[in-house]
This record gives sequence, structure tokens and C-alpha cells, in this order.
Amino acid sequence: MIVSKKEFHVKGLDYTIRSAMDKDAKELSDLRVQIDGETENLDREKGEAFIDASGFEQIIQTDHENKTNLFLVAAVDDRIVGFSRCEGNPLTRFSHKVEFGICILKEFWGYGIGKNLLKESIAWADSNEIKKITLNVLETNENAIHLYEKLGFEIEGVLKNDKILSDGKYYNTIMMGRFNG
Repeated sequence: MIVSKKEFHVKGLDYTIRSAMDKDAKELSDLRVQIDGETENLDREKGEAFIDASGFEQIIQTDHENKTNLFLVAAVDDRIVGFSRCEGNPLTRFSHKVEFGICILKEFWGYGIGKNLLKESIAWADSNEIKKITLNVLETNENAIHLYEKLGFEIEGVLKNDKILSDGKYYNTIMMGRFNG
């Protein structure tokens, strides 16, 4: 699904949030690799599960056509600095919910980009009869957990010893959901 572009000004930074477009595919491919290498909060190591430009073009096209998918990008001066996706499930029993994921370049943390991507996703979901948004977050990502709780998400479960990070230790994944019933 496609949504209208919105502009934000936070802590002296101007940025826009808009639907991803085909022309973004190459930049998104490069950006995803870079972000994966900047943080262990995400599932992948740098370069793992690589998606090339044509792969992103396919995802963007699918998301535009599917009423339960939303692919947003955050851009500063026409440079994409982060993105989020909501992905629905075609099975009838799961048609009321979407899964949310997000990533932002580290140099742009602290400007409310993640919060605004999530708020736009929530507004889209609420206006499109999507009743539940789910997400997974690493237990050590306390800032994200607090943001999600502030925006109505609740902890629904814990996957114990779910991820192994570069320190060789195992960490839990927190499963969260927001129900708008």
C-alpha cells in the first residue's frame, strides 16, 4: 500500500517519511548491508541474507499491491537513512495482523525517525482495519522496548537464548504486540 509523504523537523534535522518507490531499490540494498554492520540489534550480520536491487524492487511492488503490506523510508535531503516494513499474512486466520520491522543508520539515531516510522505504521494499520501489529526486539535494546511500550505494545513472550552475539553469549528475543480491537 502507498501512503502520503510527511515531513518532520526534530532536533534541527529535517526528514521525510514516504512509501518506498522502485527507484529506491539500489539504495535500500546498500543501506540494509550498512545498517546490519552497525548494530547487533537486528537479526543479520553484515552481508547476510543479502537482497539486491531487483529483490527490493520485487518487495516494493508486492507491498504496493498488497493492502496489508507497507514499506516506508525515511529520507534526509533525498538520502534514505532508514526504513520500516509491515508485512501481512495471506492466510485468513492471520489476516488481521502485520509484522513490523525497522532499521535506521546509527548516525541518525536520536532524531525520532524510528518513533515516527512506527507512528505512521500504526496510523496506517488503524485506518486499514488491521487489528494487531507484532514485532521482535533484542532484550538489550531497552530504548526500543520503552518506545514500543509507550506506543501501546505489550510483551507477549520471550524466546530464551534466541540469538548469539559477537561476545559469544546468548540473548533473549522479546515478542511484542499491539492490539487495536
